[in-house]
Amino acid sequence: MAGQTLPAPISPGQPLTALAPMQDVTNLSFMRVVAHYGAPDYFFTEFFRVHSQSTPERHILRSIDENDTHRPVFAQLIGENLSDLERTVRELLRHPIAGIDLNLGCPAPKVYKKNVGGGLLRDPARVDEILACLRAASPGLFTVKMRLGFDSPESFEAILELVNRHDVDLLSVHGRLVKQMYRGNVRYDLIARAVERVRCPVLANGEIASAEKARAVIAQTKAAGVMIGRHAIRNPWIFRQVRELCAGGVVAPLPLSEARDYVERLYEALTDPEIPEKLQVARIKKFLNFVGQSVDPEGLFLREMRRALTKAELFAVCDRHMLAEPDKPYSLEPYPGVVARPNCEDGCGLGT
Repeated sequence: MAGQTLPAPISPGQPLTALAPMQDVTNLSFMRVVAHYGAPDYFFTEFFRVHSQSTPERHILRSIDENDTHRPVFAQLIGENLSDLERTVRELLRHPIAGIDLNLGCPAPKVYKKNVGGGLLRDPARVDEILACLRAASPGLFTVKMRLGFDSPESFEAILELVNRHDVDLLSVHGRLVKQMYRGNVRYDLIARAVERVRCPVLANGEIASAEKARAVIAQTKAAGVMIGRHAIRNPWIFRQVRELCAGGVVAPLPLSEARDYVERLYEALTDPEIPEKLQVARIKKFLNFVGQSVDPEGLFLREMRRALTKAELFAVCDRHMLAEPDKPYSLEPYPGVVARPNCEDGCGLGT
């Protein structure tokens, strides 16, 4: 089954880039916003939950069927029952997917306690069975996103061996353990080990906050490219910037006025006329928790933004902090000490 060719990158010869799958984030609307500022080479859907009663969620299918970003979308699955996974793959093959991706990394307790996502890393024998099943069921590309292990990297080498045994076409590695969630140092040395060990291309994932960081991680790990999640919410220009920097160019400063335009585009893209304004504002504030990390070093924008209850109040805060000095730079890296508040307990969500 192996030997399929990955879709061509936007810039031949440059590192690959991918937007990390994030539950309740990487829907069609957000993909379109990111593509407007400079699409990655690959998109991945939110995970399709696979169990005995499941059918592919319609809202996730939209990001495949209505994809107009001109970039390929891989369908990510989370589950552990072989017959249900095989059935779901057959259903997804009726849609224009770039390939099937298996989630072996979600660190949300409500997920791993069901022995799916990152929970499967405790059971390499079960991973072996799942990889064999999905490889056989996938006539095209089959990819995997994983972490270093559950509470230790003890099984890391064994999982890498399984990646080779089952001819995985692309491996994305988040350089933390499941139990670390999104805290602690990223083990880029172990991502480098994965690059040495597996035959397929590897994407490095974890705390890649800027194009400079992406270039440094690629140089350290020798990975084929990078997968970026939270920092693409904060900086949707990041994929374009990675290509510019790795092509020998420079990353031009972004003024706060462009960040203000991004917030408005994001709000309009995510607006659902059936959702009350208060709930819509609450939803966009989850994204602005990350945007605010680059607005001001004191975190004043974040504190004021979090108190806004209406659209008018929210954009008044944006205007005060982003248009009073519109040419002031929007920081390419998060300001030290300005912390977002992702809620990772209920799902991968904005923490991925």
